[in-house]
Amino acid sequence: MNLCQVSVIKGLMAEAGITFRKEFGQNFLISPDVPERIADECADSSDTVILEIGPGIGCLTAELAARYRHVVAVEIDSGLIPILSKTLAEFDNVTVINADCMKLDLGRAIADALGTPSLDGITLAVCANLPYYITTPILMHLLESDLPLSSITVMIQKEVADRLVSPPGKSDYGAITAVLGYYGTVRCLFTVPPGCFLPAPKVSSSVVRIDLPSERPIAVSSEETLMRLIHAAFEMRRKTLVNAVSAKFPSIGKDRLAEILAELGFDVNIRGERLSTADFARLADRISAL
Repeated sequence: MNLCQVSVIKGLMAEAGITFRKEFGQNFLISPDVPERIADECADSSDTVILEIGPGIGCLTAELAARYRHVVAVEIDSGLIPILSKTLAEFDNVTVINADCMKLDLGRAIADALGTPSLDGITLAVCANLPYYITTPILMHLLESDLPLSSITVMIQKEVADRLVSPPGKSDYGAITAVLGYYGTVRCLFTVPPGCFLPAPKVSSSVVRIDLPSERPIAVSSEETLMRLIHAAFEMRRKTLVNAVSAKFPSIGKDRLAEILAELGFDVNIRGERLSTADFARLADRISAL
């Protein structure tokens, strides 16, 4: 069964009596090369357990199941569950869960699917075709979870992908970029044009992989302070860093913040968009010390 064939997709959905749901950002792949390449590049070992968010009708799920130890696919749309039970019937290493990934205890669900009490010793990676409107919340939910993730590979709107990989000082650089720099490294794998989807979106997509080392690439004395600092810097990104940060750290004061920036070698009128994650970490450490 070619799950990227338009007639097959429409036939499966007609048989199940469902249609594409805009509220879930459903755009199904109709180019088989795309799920094959995503599956090839989303993990480094066949022993990896894959958490897939939003399997749709299962075209990527099938490719993942053929390559990796086990796939736990979380699908929010209950109407797709009967289709998935049919399209993935040949695989005994796939567990489909009908739930909202933002509300599900992912660690418990994955452990239950594997029949293990915990995820100790498990190599785990995320692979997902994320709806454009919820990309950042899902990424932050995953990053802030206790899951032992080695990587997150997502297909997202190209504009968002450009933001994730942007260097400091560019217009695309934002809070999520700086936050990701604390957790790991981000790279864009390839771009997917609108014609590869049914229905075709109005914008191109990109596949991005975030590699997450077991130890943070950047050390900081207070993760909470770092995150507050980054979000403060970009909440009012047109303001200087001193003005933006002092609004969120009123106990420090503008004059002291300006002194700290000068001591760290920054122009006192610099904006947050010019600082790398490592720069934010240095500033966060000084703020924490106060």
